[in-house]
Amino acid sequence: MPWPSRKRDKGAVADKKEPDAKIAKTEEETPDKEEEEKSAKPPAGSSKSGWKNWKKTKESDSGGEESKITYCHWLLKSEPESRLEKGVDVKFSIDDLKAQPNQTTFWDGVRNYQARNFLRAMKLGQQAFFYHSNCKEPGIVAIVKIVKEAYPDHTQFDQKDPHYDSSSRKENPKWSMVDVQFVRMTKRFIPLSEIKAHHLAHKADGGPLKNMMLFTRQRLSIQPLTQEEFDFVLSLEEEKPH
Repeated sequence: MPWPSRKRDKGAVADKKEPDAKIAKTEEETPDKEEEEKSAKPPAGSSKSGWKNWKKTKESDSGGEESKITYCHWLLKSEPESRLEKGVDVKFSIDDLKAQPNQTTFWDGVRNYQARNFLRAMKLGQQAFFYHSNCKEPGIVAIVKIVKEAYPDHTQFDQKDPHYDSSSRKENPKWSMVDVQFVRMTKRFIPLSEIKAHHLAHKADGGPLKNMMLFTRQRLSIQPLTQEEFDFVLSLEEEKPH
């Protein structure tokens, strides 16, 4: 069982570069013992035109109909750099996922109830962004898909695992995990700072990222995305970085 408890969920850690808004791979219902990641100030000229051009294209495709607010995609945060938790390295990068048999692994270690509930809501075949967190430059690096729906997370019963939960019982497990499989790398790295620039622009003009949980529920390591949010962020891979 390589890289045990690699998807940690025990409180946010300070990002090494981003000093302003709180972004974290992990979270906890109890008071956090670690600092939160911070998101960088958006670059000058936060692009409203990007949203308007995207909106025009989408309206052309859909006849201008507004999509319903439903969550059908996800964002999964994981740490690409080594960090010990209770003596265990919780590092798990996209390269680690690609090195797994069949490029598939279980997404263990989630110890926040809302994040767990999101895991339990995931459906077979749904896609998610793989997000590198708590690193020099956080952001989206790849797309993965759900290949097994929620089932009990075995690490909650392992006393040697940093996410062991003595209050969880095998007959009624508290914590769940899913299996994910690598789909592809994004065409380019999409940094948090760029996503934030669009989020701030969309808050002003009603764009699809205005309520994105990456900025409204920053501490969650498992985050749902609407179809519009997913499509817009995915469209950024076609643009030149700012």
